[in-house]
Amino acid sequence: MLLLAGAGWILAAAVMALLWLWHLRLHNAGIVDGGCAFLVGGLAVLFAVFGDGWAPRRAAIAFMMGSWGARLTVHLLYDRVFGKPEEGRYANLRHRHGGGANAWFFWFFEAHAVAAVCFSLPALVAVVNPREGFSPFEFAGAGLWIIAFTGEVTADRQLERFKSDPVNRGRGCRTGLWRYLRHPNYVFELLVWVAYATYASGSPWGWLAWVCPAAMVALPTAICPFAVRPASPG
Repeated sequence: MLLLAGAGWILAAAVMALLWLWHLRLHNAGIVDGGCAFLVGGLAVLFAVFGDGWAPRRAAIAFMMGSWGARLTVHLLYDRVFGKPEEGRYANLRHRHGGGANAWFFWFFEAHAVAAVCFSLPALVAVVNPREGFSPFEFAGAGLWIIAFTGEVTADRQLERFKSDPVNRGRGCRTGLWRYLRHPNYVFELLVWVAYATYASGSPWGWLAWVCPAAMVALPTAICPFAVRPASPG
């Protein structure tokens, strides 16, 4: 498990260095969020390929985290990066660090490489579990993931559809899931990570995976890339 984590960190650090170079051309540090989502999902798939645990268990966690990572990467890049101005929080950081901002952002990107490895913990502990057969924790985690992932995708699509209509400019979204929850994307994203932690709990050292949903709630977005940060409903 430590060998996989070490290899994952080296790969993540290299990817983030390349994204930092790309951000210099884009002048938009928001690419770090999409990159981190990509790395978490990609590392889960990589760990599943090279792990020595029970194959169906590895395949299941790779599918769950890989599909989540791919969708969120595309969503974040098109929602916040391509053709968009730099988000206020990153623009403020750039202003605060002045002439040394680009160098500071390099280490900011590299810190997200470490975060990506930490958030891949659910996959890391599951792929080395050799026990055959799914446990009740794994069935429960997979079931919760289906509900949470479907809810998150639905909430994001409903919000995009609402914001694309010029009539709704300046208004808050109150249709679909947004009618019942103030920030359904917030709720379902957190549930996705609870699902991963529940799935990992069926493996030795699985309790470590609960650090991920706890970090989302407890840490600020500057430290934790998947910290609960509701998207604006309008």
